[in-house]
Amino acid sequence: MSPEQTVTPYTVEGTVEYDRLLERFGADPVTDAQRAKFPEPVHPLVHREVFYAQRDLDRFLSAATGGRAHAIVTGRGPSGPMHVGHVVPFYLAKHLQDQTGATVYVPFSDDETAYLTDQSPAEIDGHLRASLRDILAVGFDPARTRIVIDTADADVVYPIAAALAEDLTPATVEATYGEPPNVGLSMYPAVQAAHLLLPQFVAGARPTLVPIAIDQDPHVRVARDIAGKERHPVTRAAALLSKFLPGLAGPGKMSSSDDAPSLLLTDDRETIATKIREHAYSGGQSSVAAHRERGGDPEVDVAYQLLHAFFEPDNERVAELADAYRSGELLSGELKRIAAERIGEFVAAHRERRAAVGPLETALEPYRLTAAERAGALKRAGYPDGTALGRPG
Repeated sequence: MSPEQTVTPYTVEGTVEYDRLLERFGADPVTDAQRAKFPEPVHPLVHREVFYAQRDLDRFLSAATGGRAHAIVTGRGPSGPMHVGHVVPFYLAKHLQDQTGATVYVPFSDDETAYLTDQSPAEIDGHLRASLRDILAVGFDPARTRIVIDTADADVVYPIAAALAEDLTPATVEATYGEPPNVGLSMYPAVQAAHLLLPQFVAGARPTLVPIAIDQDPHVRVARDIAGKERHPVTRAAALLSKFLPGLAGPGKMSSSDDAPSLLLTDDRETIATKIREHAYSGGQSSVAAHRERGGDPEVDVAYQLLHAFFEPDNERVAELADAYRSGELLSGELKRIAAERIGEFVAAHRERRAAVGPLETALEPYRLTAAERAGALKRAGYPDGTALGRPG
């Protein structure tokens, strides 16, 4: 990892060296043998190595493929509009839920957004509501999915975080995240741990998978440390860590909060095509003649990388595009048009489902924690009567 590179839950800067991040974070690569254990068909995000690193993946896969109880947690910080990079882990979670019957938890950290940004409560609420519609549009099974919002579900999240915080020292927080800029972020790792362990507090200890981008890995490490304490009735969560979908400008994390254009889930086909045509970094040559002679490099071409990661499901087609691009047969503009078509199709289908969500409060109701689930979670966290009255036992 280059010395100028920064990869934290709050900042990604520089050219990301993924193998070096494994050394820094102490994660292991996903092996071919582990990919073969995923239920068929294996999602392209897994078998094309976008999700490339892991912790305790075998234990989760054994439960998921063996008919035993298991869960998935992957969340969202509603700091802005969602783009195609944000939604990737949710579609993987939906795919696994369809295959294995996993219970999926989607925590929304609207409180963390307040600690990290200078947005007003009204702005955060607007992003939260828009993001909730995008998550509902993914199509999770409401009987097996729980959407948790920190401020709306504070009666469960914060008592559990308080119980877990007793095993979290300031030194651990600073060593993992750096010096927090405010008290809110200083205590927030305990809330993140509550998110990642919540399925087990609700329904009992079970293998739990957290599929997230590599920059969010510190949250998993802290939660795993806390879960290792004998007094908590939970087991360490497994991690499945992904590379970033590239931003249109080239290598790095796709972002909706900087000046680089992002492919938003609210964009129409024409907007997506324009953004890709005008901004997607090309691996081609400077002229058609040079490209025909020397070919292009799909390894750095953003249009190809997006197709390879997620948006072209056909493996043979992906290989054909790479070969044609390297040979010079396929031009950069043609590759951009193909990417714009595939991504446009995906986003159009997502937008159609999003528009069909209806009134948000009504649509969310089947995904909320029940009264029995709330009480059970608090009892397992040490609150004997299932409420947050008094200190944990």
